[in-house]
Amino acid sequence: MTYRLHYAPDNASLIIRLALEELELPYETVLVDRARTAQQSAEYLALNPNGLIPVLETPHGALFETGAILLWLADTEGKLAPPPESAARGNFLKWLFFVSNTLHTELRMLFYPAKYIGEDTGHQAALRKGLQKSLATHLQKLDSLASDGHSWFASASPSILDLYVVTLIRWLALYPIETAHWFSLSDTPHLSRLASQVECRASVKAAIKAEGLGPTPFTAPSYATPPEGSAI
Repeated sequence: MTYRLHYAPDNASLIIRLALEELELPYETVLVDRARTAQQSAEYLALNPNGLIPVLETPHGALFETGAILLWLADTEGKLAPPPESAARGNFLKWLFFVSNTLHTELRMLFYPAKYIGEDTGHQAALRKGLQKSLATHLQKLDSLASDGHSWFASASPSILDLYVVTLIRWLALYPIETAHWFSLSDTPHLSRLASQVECRASVKAAIKAEGLGPTPFTAPSYATPPEGSAI
């Protein structure tokens, strides 16, 4: 079984790449050229009618939505998440969906305010200010969660939640370029420890090579210099 990941460098597809590498699954990649808005092409929309990255093609059809792909992979392979019968499953799912539906969504609003509030720069600045406050609160909650000794978050073995969170932390430090200075990983020491743990894994080293992420993509990230395509 070989999967096909439709990706763009340093996009949400990075999280799926990390999961595929952690699971040691065979996969091939298809670059979605954002500079040419290839995600809006008829061919891509046939896979994901929402025109968003990523898409993972599987023997059971094309999957989209980052959280859904991650959970499907974890359940299919029986790794990187508590199994359905586990007593920890409910707690794990509520935080996975919090990250997917709340944290990730607010990041998109922070990065692309014009899509949500229009072209008025004053309105955009107000939205970003409010989002920064909200995101800081979310991160403190996750930092507290990371200190609680759960087997499915910030433990010795990574989960899909770990992979998701460290990638969002990376983006908070980098984007949007003109206002990224507001975020500091040192404000969340338990998440900082998680980022250091994940950063040493072979899955991350493979992603660094494939997407030009630099040697410390989560603890001290730099802008990607991918061998193909564009990260911006």
